[in-house]
Amino acid sequence: MKKIAFISLIFTILCSSCGEYNQLLKSQDADLKYSFAKKYFNQKKYVRSATLLEEIVIYFKGRAEAEESLYLLAQSYYGQKDYVTSSEYFKQYYTTYPKGEFAELSRFYGAYGLYLDSPDARLDQKTTHEAIQQFLMYLEYYPQSERAQEATKILFELQEKLAEKEYLAARLYYNLGTYMGNNYLSCVITAENTLKSYPDTKFREELRYLMIRSRYELALVSVDERLQGRYREVVDEYYNYMNEFPGGKYTKQVTKLFDYANSKITTNY
Repeated sequence: MKKIAFISLIFTILCSSCGEYNQLLKSQDADLKYSFAKKYFNQKKYVRSATLLEEIVIYFKGRAEAEESLYLLAQSYYGQKDYVTSSEYFKQYYTTYPKGEFAELSRFYGAYGLYLDSPDARLDQKTTHEAIQQFLMYLEYYPQSERAQEATKILFELQEKLAEKEYLAARLYYNLGTYMGNNYLSCVITAENTLKSYPDTKFREELRYLMIRSRYELALVSVDERLQGRYREVVDEYYNYMNEFPGGKYTKQVTKLFDYANSKITTNY
């Protein structure tokens, strides 16, 4: 009986809570809704706070509550992990109130939400690019902020994800080989561009290794008039690799490619 009574009590409380919320939705009192929106926000009931704030934020235009209500709306979506929507509202806030009380936080959380929403490197990186742009803007506005170091660290992480995506593309080109065309040259071009765009990437050695392997494969399928040039490119890539990674994990492999290519180069070329 005690268990039934307890369940009944919980059910009554829930119904009372739902009834209160439903009455608020029907109310025309913006101040009352705002008061409860803040209450729900503090209780981490973000869906309820966002729903109420969506209705009243427009009514607060020109009022003292306008600034805080817009910020709370952005934070309510952030709390729901709807980072794209929250980023839009954070942007609306710092655009409307560039020197507002929550301007710095809005710029940071707008960027940070997109960072959290950034997908795996194999997927489209539109959100990652947007996050990078927003963090760059944050650092431009607040270079001395206590969050500047974290923002910088995240920037490197996001850029590394873009480098990883390019590395995966280069590796795919190599694996495709001569399927539906010669993909080795595409591998070389992609790897070269990646090294230029992200010179400090952790994939640098793998990219160098892909380049020499691709140069070697290009030589094997080359026409006679280009053969000597292709072999010389293998040799050049070998030296590029060895200069950067003299004790690299692919030293044996690239040395074999070098020895073969070097043996094929004629002195009268």
